[in-house]
Amino acid sequence: MSPASPSPARPSVRRRGFGWPRRMFSQVLLMQLAVATGVTVLATGLFLAPLSAQLDDQAMRRALAIAQTAAAPGVAADLAATRPSATGPVQAEAERIRRSTGAEYVVVMDVRGIRWSHTDPAQIGRRVSTDPSAALAGQDVMEIDSGTLGRSARGKAPLRDARGAIVGAVSVGIEYDSVRDRLVAAIPGLLRYAGGALAAGALAAYLISRRLQRQTHDLAFSDISALLAEREAMLHGIREGVVALDGGGRIRLLNDEAQRLLALGPEATGLPLEDVLGPGRTADVLSGRVDGRDLVTVRGSRVLIANRMPTHDGGAVATLRDRTELERLGRELDSTRGLIDALRAQDHEHANHMHTLLGLLELEMYEDAAEFVTEVVGVHRATAEQVTEKVHDPLVAALLVGKATVAAERGVSLRIAPGSLLPDRLVDPRELVTVVGNLVDNALDAASGSPHARVEVELRAEGGTVVLKVTDSGPGVPEPRRELIFTDGWTTKEPPAHGKRGLGLPLVRRLAERRGGTARVGGGAEGGAEFTVVLPDALSEPDGPPPAPVPAGADR
Repeated sequence: MSPASPSPARPSVRRRGFGWPRRMFSQVLLMQLAVATGVTVLATGLFLAPLSAQLDDQAMRRALAIAQTAAAPGVAADLAATRPSATGPVQAEAERIRRSTGAEYVVVMDVRGIRWSHTDPAQIGRRVSTDPSAALAGQDVMEIDSGTLGRSARGKAPLRDARGAIVGAVSVGIEYDSVRDRLVAAIPGLLRYAGGALAAGALAAYLISRRLQRQTHDLAFSDISALLAEREAMLHGIREGVVALDGGGRIRLLNDEAQRLLALGPEATGLPLEDVLGPGRTADVLSGRVDGRDLVTVRGSRVLIANRMPTHDGGAVATLRDRTELERLGRELDSTRGLIDALRAQDHEHANHMHTLLGLLELEMYEDAAEFVTEVVGVHRATAEQVTEKVHDPLVAALLVGKATVAAERGVSLRIAPGSLLPDRLVDPRELVTVVGNLVDNALDAASGSPHARVEVELRAEGGTVVLKVTDSGPGVPEPRRELIFTDGWTTKEPPAHGKRGLGLPLVRRLAERRGGTARVGGGAEGGAEFTVVLPDALSEPDGPPPAPVPAGADR
């Protein structure tokens, strides 16, 4: 016989223990069922505990009432006129009362405690088994006690004759088992009510748990905690500003980047958006009054791109991206392209001049060649001298000289107004460079292609205030649009390659308003548009230190 082959090993079965469930739905349901069961049991117990005492009290009061009824003057008269006997009138009256009331016993005793009536005739003539002194002293007695007939609820009343003298007492007992039976009989009904309440509580717990399951996508508590931690890390770690609003327009969440971009603090959470930001385009965009994608807004000195997504509860989540540096680089790129175009044009013009000069030299027209060179150099020198004579700040002067070259290439005459004079005492030259650059660029765009195209720049100082006027020969700005052009994102031009237009004039106005000044547009004396910007405290004192720059203010 071949040896028996070894039996295959039985695969181990991993039994799943009955531990605490992971899902929120199951946990909440079990907790609610436990609470409902505990409340039902506690309420039932709190109801049964006083019910027993209440039934005892009712039984004792009933026994006392029967005893007081039996302690009639007729019974006292029979007690005085006869002797204790099983066939006497006292026994007969006591038994009649016992049968009619359903009491366990009705015992009539004299002042010595000798029974004159009893359910057991053999006990008549004997002394009672419990102390009757309180009843014989004239007091009503209620108690739960044990006697010859067992445990009972008792009531004792003094027995008085016609003159009111105590001649004995009446003791009435109600079988205690009947009291207990009433209590036991009440329990099933009480349990039915408790069961109904428990069933209703279980159904409510199930419905609430199902609703919670749908709203939490059947996640576990640990998953929700992890998601919350990830949400906080993500919101405060990303480089985009996030603003969450509730249905009432109050700020529900501000991440770190949004606080930086909007110049707000954590205390803004819970406050209405309008109260925090004030009126302006930024508040209009975030609140949804301005609709669209990638909306441009300016907050202080920052250029922001905002997108808003409504939520199902009537609120919204808005994201903010900082485009300040990109816009600055884009504007520098536009300026660089303009300068490159101007240099290219100058290169062509310089080549023409060199060819002309070469021809004059080859023709041996030396005097004409010298006169030609003097004339060409003099034109450029006159332009630079005209600017630096009236604008003493080097940054602003260099900007205007460069813009004059670009203007010449575009066929526009750029000149400095005769009354201009800007001293070299600017508190923040870059601020004025931004304002002048934006206004001159817009003026060149407007004047290009017009007859006798020209742009005039006037810069003058009035104490510590700088007044700038830029006038062009373009079509001008219609009066209904003179405030609209200072709105973020409003433009009539094609957007450049680097981003969006409609930001220059809003920035100019905000820079002016930040210093307490103004920026407005009107009509020029010879047609076209005239932009006027007033910058208070832009100049320092002649012999004193410059005042501190004005900090970036709120969106206006």
